[in-house]
Amino acid sequence: MWPRVNELRTLGLGTPGEMRADLNSLVLEGTKTATAGLLAEYEIEAEELERVGERLALVDDDDAPVGVVEVTAVSVVPFGQVPWEFADAEGEGFTSIEHWRDVHARFWADHGAGADDDTEIVCIHFVLTSTSSQPQ
Repeated sequence: MWPRVNELRTLGLGTPGEMRADLNSLVLEGTKTATAGLLAEYEIEAEELERVGERLALVDDDDAPVGVVEVTAVSVVPFGQVPWEFADAEGEGFTSIEHWRDVHARFWADHGAGADDDTEIVCIHFVLTSTSSQPQ
């Protein structure tokens, strides 16, 4: 089961360190409004998919909340069919859907999980509703 903060499931983007700090900054400035995960990770962790309207605690390396996001859409899509609109919403400067696929395939491969065109990807869209300096 994934950690909870203030009774909310956590959203820990990327890997701890510079990557997470950079991704959190993109969320906090409103540039990043989507993130992707492997459906297999949900199954391994016995986690349910996020639900539209669910609030998630955006956390730093110490699982301390830096903001709260609200899920606006969730879909499960084969890796080879993730649309450009989703990749662009990730806000990480991808130049094409092929660039997005290459970066994500390498990331997951580096972390022990392969991704081919048929791998099921959880695509989550969200909006930032508050930061750690605002009331939750």
